[in-house]
Amino acid sequence: MAFRPSQRMTSSLLRSRLNPSTSCPHPSRTHAAARLYSSSGEAPPPPLLQKLKGDLKTAMRAKDAARLTVLRSVLSATLNASKTASPITTDAKLVALLRKQQKASGDASAEFSAAGRQDLVDKEQAQIKILDEYVAGSGVEEASEEQLRTVVGGVITALTSEGAVEGGRAKMGDVMKKLLAPGGPLEGKNVEKSELAKIVKEFTG
Repeated sequence: MAFRPSQRMTSSLLRSRLNPSTSCPHPSRTHAAARLYSSSGEAPPPPLLQKLKGDLKTAMRAKDAARLTVLRSVLSATLNASKTASPITTDAKLVALLRKQQKASGDASAEFSAAGRQDLVDKEQAQIKILDEYVAGSGVEEASEEQLRTVVGGVITALTSEGAVEGGRAKMGDVMKKLLAPGGPLEGKNVEKSELAKIVKEFTG
């Protein structure tokens, strides 16, 4: 039987998409995101983030609704991340955020399709296409499955030689921490964490 979202779920999704004020941050929040990286003593913003902010102005002039929705959402998420222990400080982290936004739009598209709202499906697909454009043009290297397997195997070998394993088998959490640590083997690369975790699980059991 095809999945049918509950009335409450569908209504909530429809309200969030039909009412931009609930899903798109106010322009003042976008300006706040821009000021976030302008304070003295802070590292300059990632190049991709600078491009997004520039494209926001262009989209506003062109009244490109789909691109405005995407850019405002990403900049708002970047601002929110700045208030946590994991701020967006590199293009690689920003690409990871873009991919997260892609997944959210894909999930929403599936819900709207099940609800028979093709108009909203089209909007979500348009946003996914825009996100694809930024990911593809980011210049961030995307690690292949083969590369990930090689890196994971190397990290497990290193942990074993350091005596950092128990019972002759490395723990999945320790391997993931090593892989994703600042300065680690995957720094600066576009990596899907769920795919990485799947590979690590295969190695560690």
